[in-house]
Amino acid sequence: MSTDKPKKSSFIQGQITSEFIGNSIAKHQSKTTIGAHNIFLGQVRADVIEGKTVAAIEYAAYEEMAEQTFYEIREAAFAKYELSCLHIYHSLGTVKTGEICLFVFVSAPRRKVVYEALEFLVEEIKEKTAIFGKEIFEDDSYTWKKNT
Repeated sequence: MSTDKPKKSSFIQGQITSEFIGNSIAKHQSKTTIGAHNIFLGQVRADVIEGKTVAAIEYAAYEEMAEQTFYEIREAAFAKYELSCLHIYHSLGTVKTGEICLFVFVSAPRRKVVYEALEFLVEEIKEKTAIFGKEIFEDDSYTWKKNT
């Protein structure tokens, strides 16, 4: 029998709620060496593509590969920046326009580093992670999302 602690998933089914985000922040208030937090929230836009309006994005991922990439991105960020904590959460399944699909949260002893680290993390996630979005239009037709 394995005694390895199960890895916490970076994926959340559906939207990432404000309660989840608030609770994540609250959990760090006992860590008194932290002087700054910064968060990035990715929200689904109602883009208009070829005259059709996006109503939702259905996210899918190669989860094992994506978790490995998240791990490598985290390790790179900890090596590059003086961070206390770093959390990445991404939605799977359907997320409607106006809902949150990506939550990146960094904490550090000092404020300047959290801005640089957060930008680095979000760009790396967008560029390298095997997560795919199917943009679903109001008429139920769809197109595959291009990361920009």
